[in-house]
Amino acid sequence: MNISTLRSILLCCGLATLLFNTGCQRQQEQITLRMGHSLDQEHVVHKAMVYMAERLEYYSKGQMHIQIYSGGQLGSERELIELLQIGSLALTKVSASPLEGFVPKMQVFSVPYVFRDSAHLWAVLNGPIGQDLLHSMQNARLHGLGYYDAGSRSFYTTNKAVHQPSDLKGLKFRVPNSQTAVQMVQTLGGAATPVDWGELYTALQQGVVDGAENNPPSFYLSRHYELSKYYSLDEHTSVPDVILISLPVWKSLNTQQQGWVQQAMNDSVRYQRDLWQEASDDALAKVKAAGVEVIYPDKASFVAAVQPLHQSLQGTAVGDLMAEIALVQAETTGGSND
Repeated sequence: MNISTLRSILLCCGLATLLFNTGCQRQQEQITLRMGHSLDQEHVVHKAMVYMAERLEYYSKGQMHIQIYSGGQLGSERELIELLQIGSLALTKVSASPLEGFVPKMQVFSVPYVFRDSAHLWAVLNGPIGQDLLHSMQNARLHGLGYYDAGSRSFYTTNKAVHQPSDLKGLKFRVPNSQTAVQMVQTLGGAATPVDWGELYTALQQGVVDGAENNPPSFYLSRHYELSKYYSLDEHTSVPDVILISLPVWKSLNTQQQGWVQQAMNDSVRYQRDLWQEASDDALAKVKAAGVEVIYPDKASFVAAVQPLHQSLQGTAVGDLMAEIALVQAETTGGSND
């Protein structure tokens, strides 16, 4: 079955994510939630979703199941979000960046150097600000279940190393479908080109773009390191992954079923965070072994270069949110997600 056929079936079925297996004697209700995402099955985030599925089976005693479609089988991140909105898909994992088109305040994650470090990021995500952002998605017919660690995003390039912001001048960089990400690259002096993740390898290969930016596991597992021989760890943004469930699907579940889904999600968040740093370190070691030059630039020059972008947001809803985030104290418990 090809991608377009599968997507058409989902669209035609409406709430096709809920499959009720009654049988001849009307056995106990069986619910299958379909989940789509764009990542490779070796990615730690995919493994966390598999773990979520296992935990849901455990909590529901086999009454609920998650069927995962990886590698963009059901479409791009934006297409997956739209399938959730109409209830034709139950679950997805998306980067927070594309969500700004649905929930404007989510653009805060695409603003560079908002978070001081990983501990600060998680204090925000686990606190009132992060939870309010999840709840605000209901206006877009989405329900946020939680965040996965996606580390920090850094630039990688095919032919020219990036040591300082001026090195971006004249280079075309792929960015996610986020106007804020476009503004970030432009502020640093580069040219931003939105390209779908699944098309980026070819875009790098054909010179449509000169580079991109992402975290180490994504850089490695996408095999972009085969074409991009420079990886500059400027760590400009910390954009978490967000697990979403369709609001129509969520509302179709009873309170107990919603509780099972949320508990399975919480378990998978802890599992994924435990695996993330190991996966990131392993990815860096492997791209180095493959001949990639990993650069550790002075971040101060990048922070200074993006101040005009920060100043342009003052007095806006996102600027006000940035000010609130700056006041949050970092986690001190070594990464607990409780």
